[in-house]
Amino acid sequence: MFALSRASVRSVSRSALRSFAAVQTADKHTLILVRHGESTWNLENKFTGWYDCPLSDKGHEEVKEAGRLIKAEGLSADIAFTSLLQRAIRTLWHVLEQTGLMWIPVHKAWELNERHYGALQGLDKQETVNKYGKDQVLVWRRSYDIPPPTVDKSSPHHPSNDPRYAGFDFPEEFTESLATTLDRVVPFWNKTVVPEIKSGKTVMIAAHGNSLRALVKHLDGIDEATIAELNIPTGTPLIYELDDNLKPIPQVGAIAPLQGRYLGDQDAIRARIEGVKNQTK
Repeated sequence: MFALSRASVRSVSRSALRSFAAVQTADKHTLILVRHGESTWNLENKFTGWYDCPLSDKGHEEVKEAGRLIKAEGLSADIAFTSLLQRAIRTLWHVLEQTGLMWIPVHKAWELNERHYGALQGLDKQETVNKYGKDQVLVWRRSYDIPPPTVDKSSPHHPSNDPRYAGFDFPEEFTESLATTLDRVVPFWNKTVVPEIKSGKTVMIAAHGNSLRALVKHLDGIDEATIAELNIPTGTPLIYELDDNLKPIPQVGAIAPLQGRYLGDQDAIRARIEGVKNQTK
């Protein structure tokens, strides 16, 4: 009767483990998400939406550090996506510069824009609370499907008055909730981003608080009540590992309800999350 020696068994076991690890690695897809760094209107505590304000000085430094953290983690993207707003575009540029990846393909899409805040865009958040009350503003900011008041085509904030949206159709009375933001983010994800991931590429997305909230709601299966309380901090890399069905593989150190993990000092990240939450008191 044929028998294996102990050494042979150990050798076969090690070989099997290596093969299993190789399969596991092949089945794992990496997604790198970064919310833009602090913008000048974040600093001024204004409702920003689709207004194209730049990064603040602090925002530039936040996203340079984000790039350094991604590089230190040994992560490298093959393709990147961002919005049509300069705070996200500049964030991506800084991250790609810090990671030595400025040469990779970059695709810009309005579907990754921040959610449009309608008639609230440009208003001071605290002054808006003082005028309309904290409860009403909280509904506009954080409810899943109740949008702020609309703007019409007479407003400079209506997308029809911005050349970057020429060729796209928007309602004459325009505003967005998180639900309608999700209605554009998820189809873009499925149609444009998913094929790149399934082809084996590591994808980076530099976007905004609400477009990323919409995406992680989809990825993590977060319910409407919970997503209303979720805040994504500026300039902080959020790393997902996805299986072949593009379902998140839970990460050690993830902050619930997310299954992806933030890179960096976790106490500082939690403080940033609270900072977003406390923009209207």
